[in-house]
Amino acid sequence: MSTTSVKTRFAPSPTGFMHLGNVRTALFNALYAHLHSGHFLLRIEDTDLERSTDAYAQQLMQDLRWLGLDWQEGPGTTTEITYYQSQRSDVYAHYYAQLEQQQAVYPCFCSPQELALSRKLQRSAGQPPRYAGTCAHLSESERAVKLAKGIQPTLRFRIERDQSIEFIDLVRGQQQFSSNDIGDFIIRRADGTPAFFFCNAIDDALMGVTHVLRGEDHLTNTPRQQLILQALQLPIPQYGHISMILGHDNAPLSKRNGSLSIQELKQQGWLPEGVINYLARLGHSYTDDNYLSFKELAQQFSLERLGKAPAHFDEQQLKHWQQAALHRCSEEELWQWMAVEHIVPVSLKTDFVTAIRANILYPKEALQWAAILFQEQLIIEPNAQIVIDQAGSDFFSHALTALEDTQADYAALVKQLKQTSGKKGKELFMPLRAALTGQTHGPEMANVLPLLGIDKAKQRLICWIN
Repeated sequence: MSTTSVKTRFAPSPTGFMHLGNVRTALFNALYAHLHSGHFLLRIEDTDLERSTDAYAQQLMQDLRWLGLDWQEGPGTTTEITYYQSQRSDVYAHYYAQLEQQQAVYPCFCSPQELALSRKLQRSAGQPPRYAGTCAHLSESERAVKLAKGIQPTLRFRIERDQSIEFIDLVRGQQQFSSNDIGDFIIRRADGTPAFFFCNAIDDALMGVTHVLRGEDHLTNTPRQQLILQALQLPIPQYGHISMILGHDNAPLSKRNGSLSIQELKQQGWLPEGVINYLARLGHSYTDDNYLSFKELAQQFSLERLGKAPAHFDEQQLKHWQQAALHRCSEEELWQWMAVEHIVPVSLKTDFVTAIRANILYPKEALQWAAILFQEQLIIEPNAQIVIDQAGSDFFSHALTALEDTQADYAALVKQLKQTSGKKGKELFMPLRAALTGQTHGPEMANVLPLLGIDKAKQRLICWIN
């Protein structure tokens, strides 16, 4: 394990596919580590044995690598420690025992039903719901009786009353919590598994994590973790709690209101560089609005530019950065991304990529244009059919003559057609596009016509001549 001055971490639970909110958390931590020439650590928090799977863990690691978010410490790196929490139970047992020796914890035999009733009564009395301390002062004999009945206790951390827990949040500034509002909290469940904020805090301390950027929903966990680490005399990281991401309905971003898993983004053809450029600006401001490499994003990353207000997901902005990423791709990179080699002749690769690159965002759109230009059957979209019908048969007779006379020189074709048909502007260009491509929008026809070829173009024009 290194002794770098700055070490951040991403600690996901492998209970599902990674989404945009997870990735932004990972990205901010990776950027901050890179900015300070530090280390970015990956830890798999798989203590939820019922929901955690190795398949999800492997997928999230593939997703991080696809996005270019490589970790310097974590699974697959050459260290002697494990970064899977399910394999660190002996570590947690050691610290549970230490807290028991200090009498900083105690077993709690209260059932979920009893706890729910207690919270209900507290709320009805206008009090914040917290543990009432029912089991805090049980004698050894009273505990023995409950254990003899087969009741499996949780383990609660004992909180001193009338204490103030304070820390400076890296994003939100000075924070202060009253111990009276927290109450004794569970650090080990009845089944023996550790509570999230216990093993999370222990591992951050033992793994040398210095800075933690995480969602604001974890803000209230911080005083609990600080108390645990203080009791164990372990180092406490600096915490920063970043804003939530909201969807178009102002609800937390989810699949229902627009979020996609990284796996889905990859399958749809989103480019990782575009995704990273968008997420880096979601809740963090950059003075440079241009496309930036990961290194450049890190150089301009600043905790002071992290917003406190919720960030709103905007798919149009994501599309903007997709277009920016596509613009930077080489011809060969785009050709591989498009995956149209089964339709487009390799000899026309350069012309095809040049023709359509500015008019597509996803591989499916490249596939659509490949079919339009190189397959015999042409599907006419409804708006294109309207344009064709309005143009009339005579227009396409003139277009066919111009095509043959100019041998598919588009500029010359348009010039002749303008003279013979008497049409100009949209009434000239749109019917020609609609008849030849079945679309009312798309790449420049000067680039499309050579790919279509004079014979196929003639066939498509003839279809509209009575």
